[in-house]
Amino acid sequence: MRIATWNVNGLRARLDLVRQWLADRQPDCVALQELKTAADQFPERELEESGYSSYFLGQKAWNGVAVLTKTSAAVLASGLPGMEGAGSRFLGVSVGDLRIFSAYCPNGKDIAHRDFALKLRWLERLRDFLETSCSAADPIFLCGDLNVAPAALDTCDEAASQGQLFHTSAERQSFRDLLAWGLDDVFRAQHPQAREFTWWDYRAGAFHRDIGLRIDFLLATRPASVRVRNVVIDRDYRKKKDGFTPSDHAPVFADLE
Repeated sequence: MRIATWNVNGLRARLDLVRQWLADRQPDCVALQELKTAADQFPERELEESGYSSYFLGQKAWNGVAVLTKTSAAVLASGLPGMEGAGSRFLGVSVGDLRIFSAYCPNGKDIAHRDFALKLRWLERLRDFLETSCSAADPIFLCGDLNVAPAALDTCDEAASQGQLFHTSAERQSFRDLLAWGLDDVFRAQHPQAREFTWWDYRAGAFHRDIGLRIDFLLATRPASVRVRNVVIDRDYRKKKDGFTPSDHAPVFADLE
């Protein structure tokens, strides 16, 4: 079984690329973020033609999450309780014995901006949701763009970035709080010393110079993480392919027993 996450940076703008990736990689379940698509414009028919059922919370601008599955699923959560005003950023479904959540944490803009406090509240509410609505004894994948670079290995320049957005002690503590609840960072578990990134700015040749951050995650409870055999940051789909402009994020996928 293959579980994946991808911030697509506009689903309709990248629909053909997403469908090509689905055909190439054949994931069984995909959490998508940053759809930038209203619910009535979600390309449900086109994705069904690719073999996937869609569960989604659509919204324009820098919002929107979805879970695509090859088999039917049941919706567990639609929106993050207590953060309804922060946009469509959280969706959960059950697929077989797994619970899959697609999460898109607010960016925060700047540590002096009011959205930075919103970001920290959102992460706190995410931890609260896990505490009150889930059990670490169940097989759960929390997938998505959390907009946090949790450690020095996850950023291209730790010394220059200390105290800046994505790198603050408060953001990193929020990430550690999620792990402390009962989640494993499955990429880091499989690749403990790898300096690999999932996001690169479009500007200044950042991708080709590998100036990036690892801010997209597959986090799993132990009953799920023990089933993981391989985790890949799919850099090939951050490249320009067949004339398609890529997202600024790469997909991440894990293969399970």
